[in-house]
Amino acid sequence: MLSRPVFRLSVLAVGLGLVACMAAAHAQDSNSPRGRKYKAPPPTARVEVTILKDVNGKPIENAAVVFHPMVGEKDEGNMELKTNEDGKAIIDVLPLGDTVRLQVIASGFQTYGEDYKVDKAEMGVEIRLKRPGEQYSIYKIHENTASAPKSPDAAPAKDATPPPPPPPPPPSDTTPPASKPQSN
Repeated sequence: MLSRPVFRLSVLAVGLGLVACMAAAHAQDSNSPRGRKYKAPPPTARVEVTILKDVNGKPIENAAVVFHPMVGEKDEGNMELKTNEDGKAIIDVLPLGDTVRLQVIASGFQTYGEDYKVDKAEMGVEIRLKRPGEQYSIYKIHENTASAPKSPDAAPAKDATPPPPPPPPPPSDTTPPASKPQSN
C-alpha cells in the first residue's frame, strides 16, 4: 500500500496532467482570439503548355516555360518549369481570374512571350516556336520595303526610279566675239 504523501503526490501529478491537457485543447480551439485566422486559398487552375517546332510539329524537350503572375501592370515574381519529352509543362497553382505572362525560351528557337487570362479551371496552350530569322539590316534591300538603303555606297533599289538629271547651265552673256580671219 502507498503511503499518504506518495499517494497525494501521484494524485497531484495526475491532476496537473489533466489541467495541461485541457489548456492545450483550449489553445487549439478555432474560436480562440489568439493566433492567425485560417484563410482558404483561392481556387486554382491547371494550365498545360505544349511547346512544338513550327516547321514539323514535333515537341521541344527541355524548353524553359516561365510563368509571371501579373497584378495590374506589376510582375509578382516568376515560376519556371522545363518541358518533358512530350514538350509539355503543367502547372496547377495559378489562381483563377489572374493574368499570367507566359515566356518560352528554347535553345535554337525564337523567344516567345504572351499574356494570358486564367479564366477556366483547365486550360491548354499550344505554342509553335520558329527558328531565328536573318538579322535585319538597314543597309540591305528587303522585299517588303519601298525605301532605298541608307548607305551612300550601297547599290540603289532595283525597282527605284533613277533621279532626274541636273538642269543644264544657264547661257552666259560673256562669250568672246568671233574673230575674223585676216588675209594678207
